[in-house]
Amino acid sequence: MVTSPGDNYPRLCSEVGLTCESCTSETGRQLARICKGLRGKMIGQLFVQIHPHSACSKMHAHFAASYLEHSTNVAEIDSMPAAIAAVA
Repeated sequence: MVTSPGDNYPRLCSEVGLTCESCTSETGRQLARICKGLRGKMIGQLFVQIHPHSACSKMHAHFAASYLEHSTNVAEIDSMPAAIAAVA
């Protein structure tokens, strides 16, 4: 059976020096820089769009924690109107 390169995660990442933790930490940080004020479900939806491979799914919580850590302070997010958070 021949496998495509897409079937070899996280081995492919490891071969280029990425760990699951470093990858999801960095993508969470980058998302926080450009999209402030996202809430749980939206963070989860964006995680799946950024990391669509099933091998990445176990890192959802790590990605979300990184996003929240690097996003604007929690008090500022909680005070945002829901409409603004939904647009982001």
